[in-house]
Amino acid sequence: MPLSDRQIKAAKPRDKLYRLSDERSLYLEVTPAGGKYWRMKYRIHGKEKRLAIGVYPDVSLAEARAQRDNARKLLTQGIDPSTEKKARKQSGREAAENSFEVVAREWFSVRMADMSDGHQKRTIRALEKHLFGSIGKRPISEITALDLLPVLRKIEDRGHVETAHRVKQVAGQVFRYGVVTGRCERDPCTDLKDALRPAKKSHFAAITDPKELGRLLVSIDEYHGTPAVIAALKCSALWFCRPGELRQVRWDQINWDEKRIEITAEKTHQPHIIPLARQSLEILESLKPITGRSQYVFPSARGASRPMSDGAVRIALRGMGYDRETHTAHGFRATARTLLDEVLNYRIEWIEQQLAHEVKDANGRSYNRTQHLEQRRKMMQHWADYLDQLKATASTSNVINASFGN
Repeated sequence: MPLSDRQIKAAKPRDKLYRLSDERSLYLEVTPAGGKYWRMKYRIHGKEKRLAIGVYPDVSLAEARAQRDNARKLLTQGIDPSTEKKARKQSGREAAENSFEVVAREWFSVRMADMSDGHQKRTIRALEKHLFGSIGKRPISEITALDLLPVLRKIEDRGHVETAHRVKQVAGQVFRYGVVTGRCERDPCTDLKDALRPAKKSHFAAITDPKELGRLLVSIDEYHGTPAVIAALKCSALWFCRPGELRQVRWDQINWDEKRIEITAEKTHQPHIIPLARQSLEILESLKPITGRSQYVFPSARGASRPMSDGAVRIALRGMGYDRETHTAHGFRATARTLLDEVLNYRIEWIEQQLAHEVKDANGRSYNRTQHLEQRRKMMQHWADYLDQLKATASTSNVINASFGN
């Protein structure tokens, strides 16, 4: 006789396990602890076996019968339903372990560890806000260009074209990591090369007029901020390294004997040297008694264990009246590149090397960190002296000469 829900609900535990038979080899096991488990008895290749279907009431009578019928269909094809269930379970586990989100988080922890805080935040935000919700749970090997395109189009349709391109770039890095770690075969983002509207190429605003630069330097001298922020503003102009590199400079990276800072470049991840002009050394020596207990030259105002926030220099510039359309923290790099080339007439490869760009010689070989070091040392001192000259000229032009009669 087939079982009914009423009989199943009424079944009470006994001292020993017992069974209630349904039809077509399905039965319910009732344990002494009160558990109720669906089982199916079957034979395959001359052996009697049992298939675990589920626990009542999570698996209802109707659901148990449906699973039993599916198992019987497999048996007619010569497939062991227990073996097939294990394979399906393993496949599901592997799919979960190789989902886009799992691979992306692994990639982030491996490849983003040495990036700046700002770059890390932008990258994880692109993943969490735009990608995980739509494709995060899917196996990375199954995601196609047609799956990605609607995600990117949605961003683009909101008017955020640059963001769409950035999200596509991040997704491509995750897929390429998936390829090298054996989780997928290719990067589908390559099929979307011309699918998005072109992003406007924007450059960081920078002052390149010597007179205006002199006025900016005077404003920095007159700025009422913390000693660390004021020093960071001055060193941004003197060193013209990337803002993230400047914020992360540690006291143990300063080679006082050689008068230079030895860091790892943010973009190339290669060793990089910043020769220190006399003016730079004076700033660092005056700052040492103030921030020397921190490992960072420019520590955070919220705690010396962290570097200065990526917005500190930007906020200071805004406070002096320089908005994002006039001059930015990153703009000091363009300022130096333009004036060192066009006004001070230094060789472009020396300037590019000092900007920590990858520069190659006539044979296509990249210059190492120590090449042209003496020339760059003289260039950095000349640059510091030139900034002093511009500042002095700007200060003088601000003085109003007048004579007052009796």
